[in-house]
Amino acid sequence: MLLTLVAFVVAIALLVAVHEWGHFAMARLCGVKVLKFSIGFGPRVGGWTSATTGTEYQIAALPLGGFVKMLDEREGSVPPEELSQAFNRQPLKSRAAIVAAGPLANLVLAVMLYTLVNWMGVTEPQAIVSRPVSGSIAEKSGFVGGERILRAGFEGEGTDEVRSFEDFRWWLTRAALGSERLQLEYRAAGETGARSVVLPLDQLDVSHADATLFQSIGFIAPLSPARVGDITPASPAEAAGLQPGDLVLQLDGTSIADGAQLRDLIRKSGVSTLPSEQRWLLERGGNRITLLITPRQERQDGQTFGRVGAMIGAAPETLSVRYGFWGGIQKAGVKTWEVSALTLRMMAQIVTGVSSVRNLSGPITIADYAGKSAAMGIEQFLVFLALISISLGVLNLLPLPVLDGGHLMYYGWEGLTGRAVSEAWLSGLQRVGLVVLLAMMSVALFNDLSRLLS
Repeated sequence: MLLTLVAFVVAIALLVAVHEWGHFAMARLCGVKVLKFSIGFGPRVGGWTSATTGTEYQIAALPLGGFVKMLDEREGSVPPEELSQAFNRQPLKSRAAIVAAGPLANLVLAVMLYTLVNWMGVTEPQAIVSRPVSGSIAEKSGFVGGERILRAGFEGEGTDEVRSFEDFRWWLTRAALGSERLQLEYRAAGETGARSVVLPLDQLDVSHADATLFQSIGFIAPLSPARVGDITPASPAEAAGLQPGDLVLQLDGTSIADGAQLRDLIRKSGVSTLPSEQRWLLERGGNRITLLITPRQERQDGQTFGRVGAMIGAAPETLSVRYGFWGGIQKAGVKTWEVSALTLRMMAQIVTGVSSVRNLSGPITIADYAGKSAAMGIEQFLVFLALISISLGVLNLLPLPVLDGGHLMYYGWEGLTGRAVSEAWLSGLQRVGLVVLLAMMSVALFNDLSRLLS
């Protein structure tokens, strides 16, 4: 709980600081006087005032945002000698640049974070898939488990090398949410040649971008070999002579692709009747042996299932994914662009009703993911920060009044017509934008609580 809270505060404070610094730095560059730079809202917790510029820097009690207050005649009287430094006196291109600099700073931060991760290297599971979900697109496309994904790409656009399972999952995500057909090149277990297949992911229902989406695709996790771990004393596994390190090849003549398949067969053996004796073909120390094991029927939470009393499934094979200096920067730029485009597409699908509003997330979900990613290591936390920074940047560029994109929309009108938006229109649009933003925040918070209580 403490790690989650600390990770959340660090994440929000950093992302807000970078966003507001973008506005601040561009304002200073354009010659606008900055009166206050605040991280957070509400009562002041601490800060200082620059003796050189007169800018007040402060940290406030509520870290869920921030602001940059600039000299502006619309917000108070301005001494005649400082009129040239007022925001409202700046040319249109300067005002637009100051407003756009905040979201763009978040996107630049994402590139920097991804670049750092690419240079550091991340240990990720190899792109070897487990047994696909029954009835899924993957199973219907001929996958049985154990295939190594070599290359992927949208149909008709060529393919790129797939370096890890996370890389493969990203291709699946983009193809599914973009209603694209995904072309794959893979090598089946025990084979040397490559095969090709096209996954018809354009046929998926993407109204809910959650775990059910990957259930429909069929690829849930990387391959976890059906290797035996710890044995429970006085269990069927111990009685039969099963040993840690044994690799299960077959169960009653059925080839075992991975640990998930073996666990499923064991559990199903005791669902409706007492489990019968099973013939297990194992590999132990380079030799193949056969053991007879009878699972024990157990009952829990009103359900019956079979259990042998052994940990089944080894950790997936991993590799270190690392890029060179220029390769890391290029990859980071491409990833930031792809995530930004996908974020925009998801927002558009929510607005048009293609995707459910249940896909919106709020601070509780962000805090949860912040804690989980921090617990997984610095690399995963940096990736999490990059994703949230992109979301913050893209969200603020939306043409919604009260957001930066809304102000850019006003400046676009001014550039086309030569006239600024009237105060009456500004006031009305701001109220509408505030209502829409509060509605989005309410839905996101409701979704958070629903996930938390489910």
